[in-house]
Amino acid sequence: MRIIETTADLKGLVSELENAPYLALDTEFMRDSTYWPKLCLLQIAAPDVAAIVDPLADGIDLAPFFKLIKNPKIVKVLHAGRQDIEIFWHKGRVIPDPLFDTQIVAMVCGFGEAASYETLARKLAHAEIDKSARFTDWARRPLTKRQLEYALADVTHLRTVYEKLSAELAKTRREGWVAEEISALKSEELYSLEPANAWKRLKPRTSNKKFLSVLAAVAAWREREAQTRDIPRNRVLKDEVLLELAANPPEGSEALERIRAVPKGFAASRMGKCLLEAIAEGKNAPPPLVEDHERRRRRREPSPAAIDLLKTLLRLRSEEAGVAPRLIANADDIERLAVGEDDGVAALIGWRNEVFGKDAVALRNGQLAIALEGGEAVIVELED
Repeated sequence: MRIIETTADLKGLVSELENAPYLALDTEFMRDSTYWPKLCLLQIAAPDVAAIVDPLADGIDLAPFFKLIKNPKIVKVLHAGRQDIEIFWHKGRVIPDPLFDTQIVAMVCGFGEAASYETLARKLAHAEIDKSARFTDWARRPLTKRQLEYALADVTHLRTVYEKLSAELAKTRREGWVAEEISALKSEELYSLEPANAWKRLKPRTSNKKFLSVLAAVAAWREREAQTRDIPRNRVLKDEVLLELAANPPEGSEALERIRAVPKGFAASRMGKCLLEAIAEGKNAPPPLVEDHERRRRRREPSPAAIDLLKTLLRLRSEEAGVAPRLIANADDIERLAVGEDDGVAALIGWRNEVFGKDAVALRNGQLAIALEGGEAVIVELED
């Protein structure tokens, strides 16, 4: 097994891989007690090369690796790669491109909603993944042979998975269906952890300007604290506390101390004082993205029965196309279609519209029906 522990050896590996047609990539990281993911292992495989890079090795510089994954001539293969890409972005300010995510492609090629790597390895590479090392503390050294073998298997079998899925995708001629999902994965905005945008994670279900202004201020404060101290957000304050503070902003430390979810003594601490300053600023600040938020707000609640009908239609059409339903339409799409709020619904654009969207509108307009025939649900086109 090839373990890379020095910059010189990493440069040697990179020189071997510079002309590879693709790279299968994976990472092992820890994030239980930190804000930023701690990169513990990098696994890399090409058709005739496989290696593990130890990012925790003394003095190793990962710059050659980050340069390699910027190479536009090499396809970078990941499985459910969002967290891996997040690490590449924050450690090396690079997003792999061109990119092939085997989970996304599997959803287009009929492997279901969220095919696991184990499932694809078993079905396409005829390999069984040893799960015994799944909960390893990857930051500990030394790692055992079994742990390293488990880590390397995440990319060695991925080579076969990629080759077979790539051939299947070409056969279906659905490369364009995948391209939109891959493009979203490559957006820098997806990995940007700007404190000013932290409030969006809380998904507030109100357009109250005062509430949103305070929420944005306290969420940004918490994000800065978590980033600076490198601790999880909820170690600073839990989400429900931020929502309570936005709904009922305390006027001073005594009022803050009386909020039950706030830890005892927090109000008198440095963080408590900074939080009160953030609340005061939020009260006088303009609300964030109010127009966008109001635009996405429901004018009326969708009928549960209408939602169920649209979900049944989605299931029927997705089975017919051999595509995972959630790749075609999500819950928000379904709810908006149910109440006729079509603006911005992704399911009404491009290939999704052909597979499902146009029929969803027809069903809503009484031009299609769903009936039982021989015990099976079928779609019936109604005459005018």
